[in-house]
Amino acid sequence: QVQLVESGGGLVQPGGSLRLSCVGSEFSPNNRNVAWFRQAPRTERPGVACITAADGSRRYGNSVKGRFTISEDYAKNIVYLQMDNVAPEDTGVYYCALSAELPLYATPACRLDPMYKYWGQGTQVTVSS
Repeated sequence: QVQLVESGGGLVQPGGSLRLSCVGSEFSPNNRNVAWFRQAPRTERPGVACITAADGSRRYGNSVKGRFTISEDYAKNIVYLQMDNVAPEDTGVYYCALSAELPLYATPACRLDPMYKYWGQGTQVTVSS
């Protein structure tokens, strides 16, 4: 059974940094997309950041471009979200999500909630002075 466990959230000052971690049991870089969402599971808002299995590209929401970085260490079954220069609007519960296995010619889009089958429990991030 796929398991996803997030960690690394907490209270941080505006302008500070956090690194969120997602430990998963079934990462597959050529077959499954992985994403971070700042919302409850299975809502309609696009993800904060994702990695598409189509070509390994990283995609970001406009509000976090240049500040957040999604990265991976699949050998250790970990996906990270590095959050730099955080702002109060970044506050929320962050969820790691993993898609089902995708067909060969799946769309490279990876920020769409319906494509994600597996979700972690979330980790709270609060940005406040």
